[in-house]
Amino acid sequence: MAVDAGSNPETDLVISRVLNAPRAALWRAWTDPELLRQWWCPKPWSTEVRAFDLRPGGAFHTFMQGPDGGSSDNPGSFLEIVPQQRLVFTSMLGPGWRPQSPWLGFTAIISMEDEGQGCRYTAQVMHPDKALRDQHEQMGFFDG
Repeated sequence: MAVDAGSNPETDLVISRVLNAPRAALWRAWTDPELLRQWWCPKPWSTEVRAFDLRPGGAFHTFMQGPDGGSSDNPGSFLEIVPQQRLVFTSMLGPGWRPQSPWLGFTAIISMEDEGQGCRYTAQVMHPDKALRDQHEQMGFFDG
């Protein structure tokens, strides 16, 4: 079901890096909740993975806590899973495709492919408008 969403610099954040790691290790970092919580948000914030049902329509819910008591609750759902290639999830739908109105609306397309001795990782995060895109960037999107 892969869809090429294209990229719109007004509303999308895109990061692409070549990592010195096999694609299987990167996939595991994204799909093992214990590993995900270790890197999901910029330090000194921490992440709790509250739901992780890795299937289309399955729940994906993270809760981030800051050292000053601030927090970010992020429920959503998975849209597409292609093992070791592509992972798509959104905050705009809850489990079972139920529409919701999140505080930070986005759909993320994570892709990975072999490159040299490692793999290329690309994250495209699409937002409904420029204001949400800018807010997400200011939260540390490019720090990861």
